[in-house]
Amino acid sequence: MLLRFKLGIILLLSICISVQAQDAKKVRLFIIGNSFSQNAAAFLPQLAKEAGTELELGRAELGGCSLEKHWKLAEANEKAYKGKSLREMLADGRWDIVTIQQYSLLSGDPGTYEPYAANIVKLIRSLQPEAKIFIHQIWAYRSDAKSFGRINGEVRAKDAQEMHQHVRAAYHKAAADLGLTIIPTGDAFRAMETSKKWRYQKDAAFNPDAPQAGQLPEQTNSLHIGYTWKDGKLNFDANHANKAGCYLGSLVWYRTLLGGNVKKTGFKPDEVPAPMAKKFKKVVAGL
Repeated sequence: MLLRFKLGIILLLSICISVQAQDAKKVRLFIIGNSFSQNAAAFLPQLAKEAGTELELGRAELGGCSLEKHWKLAEANEKAYKGKSLREMLADGRWDIVTIQQYSLLSGDPGTYEPYAANIVKLIRSLQPEAKIFIHQIWAYRSDAKSFGRINGEVRAKDAQEMHQHVRAAYHKAAADLGLTIIPTGDAFRAMETSKKWRYQKDAAFNPDAPQAGQLPEQTNSLHIGYTWKDGKLNFDANHANKAGCYLGSLVWYRTLLGGNVKKTGFKPDEVPAPMAKKFKKVVAGL
């Protein structure tokens, strides 16, 4: 009798494990980008894992890499991505989702997208005809940046608002022309930065030209790295996302690519206060 009971328990556990294995969802995501895609997808694995999704990432990311450079590397079959070519990486198994993006400096200038974006998309579709292709709309630089992205050749945006407007327009044009879906990370950043309560405001009392050692300005609500000290030197990065910005971007990717319900997510980085995380989720859910 005891033996039958034990066998029954073992059989029940085996069935449960089998059902769980069948329910587990696996997604293979291939990212063609640069440091901005690294930022935006930084916490995507944790969000996917919490939702029971097994996420496998493939990365063809080079710092400051434009669509033109990615295409020229692919065209020449250069092994520029940790010893592999873009074609080799794309052809490695079946990818469910592939993302592309433009270099942030050029993202607001639609003339820099073609023919490179179309060529890359054509390559993706030839190697992964079943994959869904998304284009990642990046964010504008912080409001106190020294300069902003290009909007027409060498002409640069005058401020973060103008950069966002041109970046958004350029990405939406590319998406419409190529039949791609937008990942609206830039819209989420802009929603936070135009909020009266949550926007970053420059510390007018801080003089970066004559700082005291170790002194930093007030940077509450910043989504960008901003001012930091390293090796006794004051550094300023108004372009890349800090932990909060990375988390916001990852929430956008999670909702857009994986269909995740961001309001039900429990994961957040320790660096992001709970009220800010709650606001992020509300913004992303409303995109």
